[in-house]
Formats: sequence, structure tokens, C-alpha cells
Amino acid sequence: MNADATDDDPTHAGAPQDGATHLDTGAPDSGDARVTGAGSADPAPDPAGLDATALAAASAPTSPVVSPTADAPDTARTAPTGPDGSPVAPLSTPWTADVDPDDPLPEHPRPQLTRGDRWRTLNGRWEFTAAAHGGEPHSREEIVVPFPPEAALSGIGRRVERMWYRRTFDVPADWRGDRTLLHFGAVDQVATVWINHQLVARHEGGYTPFSVDITDVLRAEDPAGGAPDGQGSGEQEIVVRAEDAGNSGTFPVGKQANRPGGILYTGASGIWQTVWLEAVPHTRVDRLDVTSDLTGFAVTAAVSGAEGAGAVVEVEVEAGGVTVTGTPERPVRVEVPSPRPWSPDDPYLYGLTVRLRTEAGTLLDEVRSHVGLRTVGLVRDAEGRPRIALNGRITFLHGPLDQGYWPDGIYTAPTDEALRYDLEQTKAYGFNTVRKHVKVEPARWYHWADRLGLLVWQDIPSLPIVLDNPPGPQARPVDRACARFEADLADIVAALRSVTSLVVWTPFNEGWGEYDTARITEELMAADPERLVVADSGVNCCHSHPDSGAGHIYDDHTYVGPGRPLATDHRATADGEYGGLGLALDGHLWPGEPVAYELTGSAEELTRRYVEVARELRTVVRHLGLSAAVYTQTTDVENEVNGLLTYDRRVAKVDIEAAAAGNRAVIEAGSD
Repeated sequence: MNADATDDDPTHAGAPQDGATHLDTGAPDSGDARVTGAGSADPAPDPAGLDATALAAASAPTSPVVSPTADAPDTARTAPTGPDGSPVAPLSTPWTADVDPDDPLPEHPRPQLTRGDRWRTLNGRWEFTAAAHGGEPHSREEIVVPFPPEAALSGIGRRVERMWYRRTFDVPADWRGDRTLLHFGAVDQVATVWINHQLVARHEGGYTPFSVDITDVLRAEDPAGGAPDGQGSGEQEIVVRAEDAGNSGTFPVGKQANRPGGILYTGASGIWQTVWLEAVPHTRVDRLDVTSDLTGFAVTAAVSGAEGAGAVVEVEVEAGGVTVTGTPERPVRVEVPSPRPWSPDDPYLYGLTVRLRTEAGTLLDEVRSHVGLRTVGLVRDAEGRPRIALNGRITFLHGPLDQGYWPDGIYTAPTDEALRYDLEQTKAYGFNTVRKHVKVEPARWYHWADRLGLLVWQDIPSLPIVLDNPPGPQARPVDRACARFEADLADIVAALRSVTSLVVWTPFNEGWGEYDTARITEELMAADPERLVVADSGVNCCHSHPDSGAGHIYDDHTYVGPGRPLATDHRATADGEYGGLGLALDGHLWPGEPVAYELTGSAEELTRRYVEVARELRTVVRHLGLSAAVYTQTTDVENEVNGLLTYDRRVAKVDIEAAAAGNRAVIEAGSD
């Protein structure tokens, strides 16, 4: 398979032919249907000569290197520089100075499935070079992974479309005899990976994790000795090539833009989530799918390895001492004594341990996870209107629109504390829900939503959209874009299936990249029947197609609002976006012209207007039976200044106590 970029679209590099979007790996136990090339027996060509010798000989650049394309002019925003010439974010956050460039984001990146301490991060300083349009590397630089090159925290501070990463690493001696997996949290948009000049993986899609078994290409200290059974003990080399056309290509991008401004923001190319290694047994648990109700849960363990077919799955629940056994690849049902439901008011999680044993009882693998007991669905209220119910009780979903952007890290939070902070502030403001807007976060964000008790309304990142076009449906995306959108959707649902807090999916927002709405929605409902689906959030505006009638929830957007959608069929109703009240605070602004749906002149005026709109929303909820409302938004984002918090998270613009009282009153009005 060709791993070189084509001249007309860098995102097509080595892409499968139409009709073959999901790829066969050819690698043992890669665990990802969209990874290819892994375990290739033939050594890949030296990746554009990007070995240690070539990199050492390259000179440092004298100016930013950004490779323009015909479709994506070089309009990158270059970060200002400090006294030492390194990029400085236009705004810092309280956590900017806490980032250790040698060990950023050191926490376990996958708390939903852990194996003790037999893992290590590859985050930190990597060699980096931007590539010209033809794919050849320019001069060497240094980047701090996992921050995208657009972020000041990366040390680069500009947009790059084609890039190379390189570093060396050692495999711990006590991993001898195990298999070694290489994990990527996310790379935008196409990643090609070599270990020791051997092609091991190629992955498409910027929002989903992928992994590959690299054991068989690890070097022994004797270069001629090979590395059977994970016994690589010498210095290892990893090279990653990433290609990202931003919103001029055919991949889902959400709000990333090559020309940011208004409601579109700076893009994030290349590696933007943690890269890490993990030691695993030969026969192991690769994935856990966990679904729950109010009396227990079911665990399906996906396993791999020679002894997997005849293995026994053993599930132990820490609270109550319950242990149940079953078989791999089939649900193992666990009934929990005296069950304690999960909710925003009581986000109780059951710890669980899953063991894989031979039929004779020998332990093969052991992993840990957690689950909350909850249900979500629709019920009829006293007036016969469809309403959202959590754990069988009508519950109003109220939360902010959360874009997941940072002035210092762009798509990547500077620290785990920062990632948690936004959710903690959402709780402090009296909300019970957060809508993650056309972005997928690292696994730790969902972990904190589970722990803190916030219902998650999750958007699928949208295909590129031209917002300057007149309102109304736009042309159907090209077939390649549709295939990539549907592949991403399937992978995102699979990756987040076990998240307790996630209760709502949205495949389309305001018609951005919308097509085949009813079919996509029905397939999503079939793939995940445990959650609710909004077919098109904001079906009343912008570029939306006519209402398809599909899904569980009808959703209008109204600014400043609140909106007044009426229940007319089987669906509950939601005001999926309202508010947008703005305040531009000097000293806390991103370069550019501040925008908001309604600008106020002071924090006092902003708070007064917020309380007024909340009071009106409460009336709408009482009279019309609204089931959910989403306020725009958690923080300012670049030139948008309609956040509850400033973009740098240093100022709460809307008074927390006053807003929380109004928000809790809205939730109470819409709940039983």
C-alpha cells in the first residue's frame, strides 16, 4: 500500500480505494480495523531519510516552515516568541507553567482499562520537521508531544500540514517475555508509523485511538540478534509521519479551520494525544465493552492470543464481592447486590477486575475498570409528552456547550488538572450535563465526567463546512468524505461505548456535512441502543436539511433565546444551543475582533442577563415540557467571547453563585 502523499490531496496518502475504508492490518492483534501495514515483513523505505544522521545534519530553521497547498493557502497564525525565540501563547492558563516538556501529561491515558504500572509514556521532546508539498522534510526542530504544532506548548507555534516526528526509546528489561504494544491516543488526520525502519502502522482519522504490536520489530542489543518474544533490549527508534489538510480535505474536522475566525478556530495537526507503550501477555484482554442497567451490568471481553479461544473470563466486582465467570467475546452478566445507581447527584462507580484464565485456572491476564449503574430513555409525562428519563425518572439535561479548546495547547489541555477543571467549574455553575461540541476528548476527560457526575451529550465531529454560503442544505459531501465520516462515527462509538456518563449522541450539527440523516441516525441507534440520539442538533437553522423525524430528540437552536420547540411526535424536545451572551475582558482576549451573539459591557450586566434568560428558560420548561437545554458556552474560545469563563480560565465572567441558583431552578422545573 502506497504510503506517499498524492499531490492533489495530502489526506489521500496511501488511502484505500473507494469501498475499502476499513483496512485489514496484517499484524498480530493490532486491535484496530483502520490500522494497516503493521508487522510488515518487508522493511519500509527509509522514511524520507529521517534517521538520526540526517536529522543531526539538518540546520535549525530561520523562519517558520508551513507548506501551503492550492486548496489551503498559508494563513497560519504564528505564535509570538519569547526572549529565547520560542513560541509564547497569546494567553497563558494557570497550568501553562506546570507543563514539564520532558514529561507532559504523565497520567495513565486509558483509565477505563489498566494493567498496573506495566506501561510508559513516550510524551516529551521529539525531533520534528515540517515537510514541503512533495513530502520531503525541511530542517530539524524539537516538538513537545502530545501538543499539536499549532500550540505554543509544542514549541512550534504554527500550522503544519505534513510533518515528521522521531525519537528513540528503550523497552524496560522486566518486559522480557511479554508483548509490547504501541498506543496513540489520536493523530490528526493520517498517521504512518515506523519502528526501526520497519513500517508498523498506518491510521486514518484524527479522533480515535489506535495501537499496534511492535514486539517483532524491536532491536536486540546485538543488531543481528532479532527480538523474539518481546526481548528487545537495545535503543529503539520510532518515526511518525502525519498529514493533515485541515478543513480543505475530506476528513471530519469539527471546528478546526485553516483560516480561523468567528466560530471556527485554530486547527490541530499531527499528534495531539498521548503516545505510550504497554507490556501485555501473549493472550490478553484487548477491550472491554460494558453496558449497565439499574440492577447490574454486562461485560464483553475482546481477547487475542493463542489461548484466547478456550479461555475463561472472570469478572469480580469490588463492592459486594461478586464474582461471575463466562467466555470471551460474549456478555458476562453481573447482578449487583443492593445496587447503587449512578447519577449527577451521586456519581457512584463500581470498581471491577476482569481476569482471563485457562480452563485449568492459570491466570493469563488481569485488567481493571469501572462502571456506573444507570439507564437513559424516554417516558411520557403527565400530559403525555415525551421526556428524557435518567434511571427511570424524568430528568432535565442542562449544561454548557464545551468546545475543548485551550489558548496554550489548542486541542490538548496543558495538564490533567486543567482537563478536570472545566468539568469541575461546570458542576460549580449548577449544571448536570456537558455537551462536547464536534470534538472527541482524550479518555481521561470522560473518566472525570464519570467521576464528577456530569451527563455527556457527545457530538460526532463534522465534515468541513463553508459557513459563508447562504443558509440552507449544502451539496452532499463527496463519497470519500462520507466514507471517512461513517468510519469515524463507528470508531468513536466503539471507543466510548463503556463511558457511564455518556447518554446522548449527535451525528450532525446545524447541517454541517449532513447527508442521509435518517439512515445514519438509525444505524447509530442500532449500534448503541443504550443511549439517545439527536439526529441533527439545530435542525431549524443554518445548513440543516428538512427534519428527518429520526432519533429520540428534536432539537432547535435559538440565540439569544431560549427557544420554544414543541413536542409533535415520538421525540422529546431540546434547545440544543441558546445564550451566547458575551463580555470582552481586556487582558484575557485572543488576538482579533471579539464576537458574541449579544455583547454586554460589564460582569454585572452579563450576570443580570444570564439570570434573566435562565428565568425565561424555566418558564419554557414548565409550560412546554422541554427536556434539555445547552448554553453557549463554557469558556471564551479564541475570538468568541460568550463563555462563562475567559479563554485563559482566569476569570469567571458570570457570577457562579447567581448562575448556579438559576441553573438548578431550571433543572428542578424540568425534572420529577
